Order: sequence, then C-alpha cells, then structure tokens
Amino acid sequence: MSSRRDFMGMALGGFTALGGIGALYAMKRSWDPLPSVKAAGFTTIDLSTAEENILSVEKWRGKPIFVLKKPKDAPANDRDVVIGADRFHVSIGLCTHLGCIPAYFGDEKKFKCACHGGEFDVSGINLPNLPPPSPLEIPPFKIDGTKLVLGEAGAEYKKMLNAGLTV
Repeated sequence: MSSRRDFMGMALGGFTALGGIGALYAMKRSWDPLPSVKAAGFTTIDLSTAEENILSVEKWRGKPIFVLKKPKDAPANDRDVVIGADRFHVSIGLCTHLGCIPAYFGDEKKFKCACHGGEFDVSGINLPNLPPPSPLEIPPFKIDGTKLVLGEAGAEYKKMLNAGLTV
C-alpha cells in the first residue's frame, strides 16, 4: 500500500519536473534570435525595374549591395547574374582593399575608389597593378523569377562558389 508520504513525494517530483521543463523552454526561447534579426538576414530585390547601366544600391545586413544591369556592349563574365536575356553585376559594395565604397562611373563602365585609386571593371574584377587585392565580393543569393533573394545560397551562387568566383 502506498502511504500519504509516497503520494506527496510523487506530487513534489511531478511539480519539480514541470518546473524544470518550463525553465528549459524559457532558456531556449531566450537563446533564439529575435524575429527582427531573422528578417534582417534576407533581402529581396526586384530586378524587373532595373535600368541598364544605372547602379542601384540596396542594403543587406548593414552592407551596401551594388546591383547593376550591365550594358549590352559590356563583356559577359562568369560572375554575372543572368536572368532571362539580362546580365547583372551583384556585389557587396565595399572595396577589398580598405573597405571604402567605390563609385560607379557609367561612361567608363568602372567602379573607382576615391581614397586610394583602386578600380574594378563592370563585373567587379579588380584591375591589375592597383591596390585592391581581389574582386568585389558576391553575397549569397538565390534567383526567384525576376527577384534576387540575398542571404540564401541558391544553385547559381553555389555554382559561382564552386568555381572560385566568390568567397
């Protein structure tokens, strides 16, 4: 036969277990990123309205993102993001030398850094014998129709990554 003491012990053990589960759940919730932080991880850019040879600067994770619909006469490059018949240059808009933000000169089809004279071509490739050590970085992206989703590595980005075209 079970005594009153056994019942009290089991009841206390049950309440302790429930309290422990509640505490573990609260700890897990405090460690999860906030919804605002999760939302900041992805940025969607509609490329259907992009104008040829006009640089658009978007923001992703606090960094400037260069989006340029390349002119038809610009040479094709493996770093291009191709959507339909259009080719786009997409990169993190920070120079790989000192982290400044290069300006785009559409008439020359070049990105230039004012602080140290570095230059990148229309595909974001650093020109030889100038300070930048590497091309402009390409952020992880996924193509969704005419939209570019930054922050998610799609098949096109993985192909560039495997070819060593991005970091």
